[in-house]
Amino acid sequence: MSIYQLENEVISISVDSRGAELKSLKRKDTGTEYMWCGDAKYWGRTSPILFPFVGSVKNKEYRTQGKTYSMAQHGFARDMEFELLSQSEHSPSERSSSEHSPSERSSSADELWFQLRSSQETLANYPFAFLLKLGYRIQGSHVTVLWQVENPGNEVLHFSIGGHPAFNCPLEAGARQTDYFLDFGNVDKVVSTKISKNGLALDETDTYSLDRGKLAISEHLFDNDALVIEGNQTDTAALCREDGTRYVTVTMDAPLFGVWSPAGKQAPFVCIEPWHGRCDNENFQGTLEERQWGNQVAPGETWKASYTIEV
Repeated sequence: MSIYQLENEVISISVDSRGAELKSLKRKDTGTEYMWCGDAKYWGRTSPILFPFVGSVKNKEYRTQGKTYSMAQHGFARDMEFELLSQSEHSPSERSSSEHSPSERSSSADELWFQLRSSQETLANYPFAFLLKLGYRIQGSHVTVLWQVENPGNEVLHFSIGGHPAFNCPLEAGARQTDYFLDFGNVDKVVSTKISKNGLALDETDTYSLDRGKLAISEHLFDNDALVIEGNQTDTAALCREDGTRYVTVTMDAPLFGVWSPAGKQAPFVCIEPWHGRCDNENFQGTLEERQWGNQVAPGETWKASYTIEV
């Protein structure tokens, strides 16, 4: 496990090679930390990568290629050690992993790239060859999180992927989370898929009416798990102070996303989670290939997506 850092004139970030997980995002002018600290009293993670599954599979198992496999919630990548691919001003396609080692830590770098390869360990519960690359690019007050899923195998690769960044909320000492807001941009409502007690999607929804795009973070907003906002309803989700000004904005190309904080814990953070995939429906009986919001990569091809955090 190693910690890698990037900084520019506005922000600095720290990333742990375990899970290639973003651990810190600070503004340099104020020293303000925007990422949750990972206190296990509430939730011990800060920004795990969800791969090759997002959410839970029914009965903790899934079917593919005529076989049944077990799989924990959100897959396995978040708990695995990633290899540093590069720390440079270039994308991973411009430099091979053989040209870099973890000792290369340029202070002027504005990109970090990590990779995770399929192995005998992963193949035991996920029978697909893959190369997952996870990058962080900083520019001004923005951090762009970049995903590349490469298929080095001979069959179509089926997967889901998602982000799970947790942001401090409230941000200021002495403030109350219930005085803060979510801002979904230029929409007047969002429709959230209900989640069952065992973490599966129901055929029911909740509709939240918004005031100029904003939704108050009430004490019981997350009592029934995450808000799951499907179908490209908006490409923006932000956290706002009491006066309605945004302090963290997530923009995404994902078709759905979650908003979550642990129910009943009064946890001082909120997650905004861009997803390409989600949990199974409660009545789902199909195969991996039939899961809703799943993704595919043909042999020799690469799938790409990203989201951006602005502070």
